[in-house]
This record gives sequence, structure tokens and C-alpha cells, in this order.
Amino acid sequence: MFCSRLLFLGKLFETKPLKMSGLTAVIQNHKRFKNDLYEPNYLVSMEPDEPVYDCLNLQLKGYDYAVLEACQAEIHRYADIMGIQVDECWATPAQQLKVQRYKPKGTVVDAEYNLKVYERNVQVVDVPSWALGTLLRVGRAILPEGCTLNVHEHTIDHEEIRYVPDNELLDLKQQLEDMGGSREEKKKKK
Repeated sequence: MFCSRLLFLGKLFETKPLKMSGLTAVIQNHKRFKNDLYEPNYLVSMEPDEPVYDCLNLQLKGYDYAVLEACQAEIHRYADIMGIQVDECWATPAQQLKVQRYKPKGTVVDAEYNLKVYERNVQVVDVPSWALGTLLRVGRAILPEGCTLNVHEHTIDHEEIRYVPDNELLDLKQQLEDMGGSREEKKKKK
């Protein structure tokens, strides 16, 4: 053990004799390591920061809710493993689609289908650019057949879509306005 350390130190500080017109000089070749190099603080602070995405939504759409939810759970799990902060996950109300198939060369309906398109969202925040590419590759790899994955920045519209409007409450508010408004509004008018 001790001999191997001496050999290692001997390799670090190799000496070579140099003959110059009758004089002998010894030149030491000192191998430098990256840790040996002193770099001032201002050089370290000038390094560019890695780009970070503020708030992104990973939007999954598909026709089967159970499969879509399992895919969303896997993406959430992989994001946690990669150290990406998942802010929240949510489902939006299903879209109802009515699809009609016509007979060949005619306008007569051959079959009619009622489809529901489900949507799940995973919201991630402060994502480094290198991690987003990896997360998207993993997301595409685990994406089930018939599902789509879209990535977009979070906007106010995405926030409003998630909530189902309460029609009864809206009707009551309309009746209240028709009758003259609330007491507070009457006081403001006077």
C-alpha cells in the first residue's frame, strides 16, 4: 500500500535531467489537475444559467378514461423520479362527440357513434430544459395507443376549462339581476 502511493507520487513528479553546455539542470513536470486550477469567483458567476421553463401543462387526451389516468400516473411518477416538481394534476369534463358514418356514395347514415374524449393534465413547474426533453421522450414511450400528448404553457383559459359551471347557480343569479339586483348593488346606485 505504502509502496504504491510512492510510485503514484513518483509518476506525478517526474524528473528529467537536461544538459546545457556543461551544466546539468533538473526540470520537474508537474501534472495539473482540474481541482488544482484556481478560477476567480467572477468567472464562475459569468457562466450561463441553464434555461428553465416556468409552468407547463402536459395534456393527455384519449377515449378510455382508465387507460388515460394510468398514463397520467406514470408520467407523474417519472417526473418525481427525475426531480421535476409536479404542481398539480387534474381532469377536465369529457367532450361529447357524435360521429356519423354514411353509406358509400350517398347521404344515408349507416352508423352513428357517441364518443367521449377525456382529458388529463399534469402541471410541472421550474423544469430545466434538459429534463423536459427526457420527460417528453419517456411520455411518448409510455403513451397508450389512441392517446395524444400535448405540451403548452399554462394560461388562464386552461384554468377556466377545468371547472364545470353550475347552471342552477347561474340561473338564480340571473333571476336576482332581473328582480333588481342584490341589496349591495342597490346601495351603490343610491
